[in-house]
Amino acid sequence: MGRRWWPGFVALSAIWGASFALIKVAVDAGVPPVWVAAWRCLLGAAALWAILAARREAAPRDLATWGHCAVVALLLNAVPFVLFSYGETRVSSVLAGVMNAATPLFTLLFALAAVPGEPRPGLRRLAGLALGFAGVLTVLGVWHGSGPASGSGPGSGAVAGGLACLAATCSYGAGFAYLRRHLSTRPHSAAALSAAQITCGAAELALAAPLAAGAPHWPGAGAAAALLVLGALGTGVAYVLSLDLVRTAGTAVAAAVTYVTPLWSTALGALLLAEPVGWNTLVGGLAVIAAVALTRQPPTAAADRAADRSAAPEGASAGRLG
Repeated sequence: MGRRWWPGFVALSAIWGASFALIKVAVDAGVPPVWVAAWRCLLGAAALWAILAARREAAPRDLATWGHCAVVALLLNAVPFVLFSYGETRVSSVLAGVMNAATPLFTLLFALAAVPGEPRPGLRRLAGLALGFAGVLTVLGVWHGSGPASGSGPGSGAVAGGLACLAATCSYGAGFAYLRRHLSTRPHSAAALSAAQITCGAAELALAAPLAAGAPHWPGAGAAAALLVLGALGTGVAYVLSLDLVRTAGTAVAAAVTYVTPLWSTALGALLLAEPVGWNTLVGGLAVIAAVALTRQPPTAAADRAADRSAAPEGASAGRLG
């Protein structure tokens, strides 16, 4: 395997870590959360279709696959993208990025409930779940009541923003469990499934955004650039980078992006947006990352090879957090 996967690993973690700062730039410029989500999917779909054309790959043609992609898009794109964007109107991008790290914990819970053959958790994984949710509560600063320690005072709506981010991670968990059960074994390439998924998300949000927030408006050059990068790179090219990482380094390395993404989101939020980083955000975030490590099933060599062959769509999408 060598070290050829390092550039892709760093680039992928940076792109996904930067997503939260880019969302913050857009919502602070007055872009409604539902339009932030819609532009993400519209621009991401355009990038993915361009990649398909360049690779001369065919998109799925059967209605069943498109139907499953529509459900996955609702759970992995439309709903969580809106929730994270709304959450960041009330909390920092630092807090949103740390909350996103809890996604694998919700994925495990939904997989246990909905995916046949999912191994039952032992004491180690149960301890990881308990630690993870303790970390989430610490990040939220629940002891502060209506104003978690995230730089917002009581009555500011910070609790609503934090809970919106938590609900987004819960939606991701449900979406990944559904994807694993219904799409991960289909014969289409990861880029083709990703293009179909994001196209469905774009259609869903293109219908919802005008009804919820009216017609779009020009938000200014800075916010427009943030949306372009967020969509084309973070919701388009990054999906293909994730697949390449699975193929060159295996699923274990690809999954480790989850641990690095919060580091990028925290650093970028603090350095570029001058957002405060409270002790509870750092301690809770470290607890969540440790919990994810505890709940992961260490793959065997055979399982890793099988995942590279048959679960590439999951590898391409499962990292799309935030």
